[in-house]
Amino acid sequence: MVKKWDVTIPRLSGKYVRTAYIYLPECYEEDELRRYPVLYMFDGHNVFFDADAAFGKSWNMTSYLLWTRKNLIVVAVECNKKGNNRLKEYSPTSFEDGRFGKITGKGRTYMNWLVKELKPYIDANYRTLPDRAHTAIAGSSMGGLMSLYAATCYNKVFSKAACLSPSLWTNPEKLKELIGKAKIAPDTTIYMDYGSEERSNHPVQKQALADMSQLLLEKNVNLAFRIIPGGNHSEASWEKQIPIFMDCLGL
Repeated sequence: MVKKWDVTIPRLSGKYVRTAYIYLPECYEEDELRRYPVLYMFDGHNVFFDADAAFGKSWNMTSYLLWTRKNLIVVAVECNKKGNNRLKEYSPTSFEDGRFGKITGKGRTYMNWLVKELKPYIDANYRTLPDRAHTAIAGSSMGGLMSLYAATCYNKVFSKAACLSPSLWTNPEKLKELIGKAKIAPDTTIYMDYGSEERSNHPVQKQALADMSQLLLEKNVNLAFRIIPGGNHSEASWEKQIPIFMDCLGL
């Protein structure tokens, strides 16, 4: 069962209204005492339904969850689709973009909203397991970058993350500095991947992936890193990775 509701993030986007989604497992209504781990995801419009997806193809997460009968709550919020706002909201650092020019990163503002407002709302209104051990985060592209940022710089909240095709190219040196200073618990698990067909999209990405993997290993993170043969920068490719990263994160 997937429910939808409207949310605003005043400090980030004023009165701009976006859709939030929550998936509740089939057994949620049957067992009123049971509590569930939570997976937060970026680009909520692309997570569950093709009809809502930006390019007509979603991750089809609902089918996977129903098929596997996962006892898991999934919360996903739509991005700001106006102009370059997605790039701003989903980056913890400022950077230069070939299409939009200077992008002022507002990822910290977004994560503060998620951690201090969205998560408390979900924990208060649904039967979650709110502790760090049962809280994960996932996303792709800029959402993959934000998932990495969340699991490292907000490590007291998230113990695990799936970072698919993370946009490390945006500002690799600043990202290394940011994550290098983060206090990361040794039980942190991070899944990170990249498609073989997208490695040429950004010249600095290959080195950024190698450098970030090395940094995470030095921080004693439980890291799973993959180059996916034939993988590309699309929801169809990311959908195929769901069983792998879910198993890796123990969800």
